[in-house]
Amino acid sequence: MASPDNPQFESQSEGDLRTKFEGNPSPLNSNTGGSAATELTVPKSSDDPVWSGWDVLLIAALTFVVVMVLQFAFAKAAQLLWYPRLNFLAAAQKVQERPILLIILQFVIYIPVALLMIAMVEGKYHVPFWRSIRWNWPQSVWKPAALGGILLLALNALESVLPMPKATPFEKLFDRPLDSYLLAFIAITLAPLMEELFFRGLMYPVLARRMGMAWGVILSALPFALLHLPQYGYAWSVGLMIFVVGVVCGAVRAKTQSVGASFLVHVGYNGTQMLIAILVTHGFTRMPKSLLECFSG
Repeated sequence: MASPDNPQFESQSEGDLRTKFEGNPSPLNSNTGGSAATELTVPKSSDDPVWSGWDVLLIAALTFVVVMVLQFAFAKAAQLLWYPRLNFLAAAQKVQERPILLIILQFVIYIPVALLMIAMVEGKYHVPFWRSIRWNWPQSVWKPAALGGILLLALNALESVLPMPKATPFEKLFDRPLDSYLLAFIAITLAPLMEELFFRGLMYPVLARRMGMAWGVILSALPFALLHLPQYGYAWSVGLMIFVVGVVCGAVRAKTQSVGASFLVHVGYNGTQMLIAILVTHGFTRMPKSLLECFSG
């Protein structure tokens, strides 16, 4: 436990943070004229965060708890409001079959998860969240976004040699045009934001600090891909392509030292994917047998 009578702990917690966050001007504040002695700034190395791997695991575990609790709450609410004659499990299944409820649930989940990440960084370590995770924009916002679009087109060519699934649970969310547009909006805004904050903002730097840049990129891309597998029926071919996306986003994050840059790559990838789907389906009104057909060469 922390105690004022424990000088060794005090030196490690306060002294180390002071060393990291004082006297190291941030690129974001180089022109502000602020004093390093009075303003907290990010460390010189983006791969040396103040949080630890245990903190990242804690956020992941708490996120799992949040998801379980909110899923239970949504199912219970559905049973009480819309399906009073069904038991709880049957009502929960009905929720899974209604895309609009799943989209709303996804949006609601993001709020407490974002608060958990901010509370961990700012509440536990007393450092600015956005600065410490390197949320800074590159000089050109179009280049990383264009890279994401090019990456999607390149991976489309790979689909011709991989065994792609004929149907996936993800496609059920596109049953109605309204649901499809809501999902497209989340896919190019909140989803890449939250995923980049966690995988490239929190997870990558602790891995890179311990194992080096290359392993940091690879090991942060692996759980990123595994997270998406249930949406695609655990098809390894789709998981492989999402893993490549994670590697590219991680490489951009490492090269530019900017989570904003990896976010733009992610937005460019998802945005191009949604744009192709809108064009091919005439505004989600003429859906093919498999939505994956929209992205095949």
